[in-house]
Amino acid sequence: MHIDIVPNRGSRPAVLLRESYREGKKVKKRTLANLSSLPMEKVELIRRVLNGVALAPVEMLFDVTASVLHGHVQSVLTAMKRLGLATLISSRPCRERDLVLGMVASRILEPQSKLATTRWWHTTTLPEELGIADTTEDDLYAAMDWLLDRQPHIEKKLAARHLEQGGLVLYDLSSSYFEGTTCPLAALGYNRDGKRGKLQVNYGLVTDRRGCPVAVSVHSGNTNDPKTLLPQVKTIRESFGIQDLVLVGDRGMIGQKQVDEFMKVEGIAWITALKTGAIRQLLEGGHLQMGLFDERNLFELTHPDFPAERLVACRNLDLARLRAAKRRSLLEATAKELEKVRALVARGRSKKLKTKGEIGVRVGKVVDKYKVAKHFQLEIDEGRFAFRVDEEKVAAEAALDGIYVIRTSLSKDRLSAEDTVRSYKLLSSVERAFRSIKTLDLKVRPIHHHLADRVRAHIFLAMLAYYVQWHLLEAWRELLFSDEDVEAKQTRDPVAPAHRSDKAMRKVLARVLDDGTQAHSFQTLLAELTTIVRNTCRRKGGTKDEPTFSVTTTPNAKQQRALDLASAIRV
Repeated sequence: MHIDIVPNRGSRPAVLLRESYREGKKVKKRTLANLSSLPMEKVELIRRVLNGVALAPVEMLFDVTASVLHGHVQSVLTAMKRLGLATLISSRPCRERDLVLGMVASRILEPQSKLATTRWWHTTTLPEELGIADTTEDDLYAAMDWLLDRQPHIEKKLAARHLEQGGLVLYDLSSSYFEGTTCPLAALGYNRDGKRGKLQVNYGLVTDRRGCPVAVSVHSGNTNDPKTLLPQVKTIRESFGIQDLVLVGDRGMIGQKQVDEFMKVEGIAWITALKTGAIRQLLEGGHLQMGLFDERNLFELTHPDFPAERLVACRNLDLARLRAAKRRSLLEATAKELEKVRALVARGRSKKLKTKGEIGVRVGKVVDKYKVAKHFQLEIDEGRFAFRVDEEKVAAEAALDGIYVIRTSLSKDRLSAEDTVRSYKLLSSVERAFRSIKTLDLKVRPIHHHLADRVRAHIFLAMLAYYVQWHLLEAWRELLFSDEDVEAKQTRDPVAPAHRSDKAMRKVLARVLDDGTQAHSFQTLLAELTTIVRNTCRRKGGTKDEPTFSVTTTPNAKQQRALDLASAIRV
């Protein structure tokens, strides 16, 4: 007997069980059964039996004594190896280096406390691959202290890789909140996490023009943005050896004081933006003429207050409409709440709204809720309250809707107006890094460490983890919802809102790739890779002392592609 597979035009082939027999000198076949309804794996088993292969259930041959997750570990460790992260951290192998590598990988795969990490990673192959299975929480803290001492050397190596003389250097500041009150760095400040009353720590991130992280500095939570900039510039020039650089920072980071300092030093250029007050002065002084936006969305101008600088004025109509609609909704919501207060005061029924002070406190809470107090004129007296919208102030603010002005010390020969705007907008990649570090993936917050140096090491670990993740995100673009047309960013209209390519929009809307398989986020792709497991097996009936062997899940096509792309990462 044998299996015959008969083609059936456009339909599934027919699978037939047949036997051969003779009629005289002729060999003929007869069909014994139609096996077309069976899955092909079962058909293959029948074929092997007919060929004389002895089959037995897997559970009769060996026992699976343990299974640990492996695929996501393999992808991250492969990326770390391709990036030479081990030699970046220390040129000489040591246990501290292995522990740091383990903490970096864990921050990407399952960000948790150090104690929880030592519990979690035994469900994976990570401790086995790095030889750190016997690690305790105290070992990790000691490795963090060792890492912090090496931070200047590591950042110098990263700068040598990714920064170049005369190139763009992006810098921005963010913060994360604390749980606790004893850390010397913890302080009240401008809270970007929306956690009012929480102590926080600030940290500044230096990246190359692509948003690839190079260095991070940690500051107390009440340190303002510009104060962190000059020390970082000094580090870039003196420690990293980058004497000629173009610093890109937002308008809150690079102000006139910082520009004055830069002008004293040869080799430092800058790209930043003007604050709203300065833009209004340009408009009122006639230097910024709105009529010039009728046929174009950007133009250059100069002003004596900004000597040796170029100003590039931009107007984004979509942004203008968005801001106008938002302001209108905020004003309406505030007016509605103020009307409730006015009605309560007028009726005189509220015992807590009698005096001028009581009414003022209640009104203050309302106008602060939506941050539009400047647009209201308030009249508060004993037992009386009235309000109205200051239309002149609203109109003055509306005149600047969608308008922003980029300032730079670079000449037009070195950077065109369009490329100047594009360069400033590269700061969005630093903001993306902060989102990933703080919330989406690496979850650096809330911070629980009590010692200042441990906080610094914790944030530096997160930066190293993002360095690996950044390269994985770039390598996996074709498998993720990411836009693969990176070159289009260099040629599209710098002022108009960014748009995904048609291919990226198809991925987003259909949620599938060109091959029909699912598109992924970074986290869901890691989750799919976790289904690749490493099984520890022993011969059926063997003793506990008998040697074991490992069997790893064979990756499917999507998983294999992800692993191949990680293996192709280049620095």
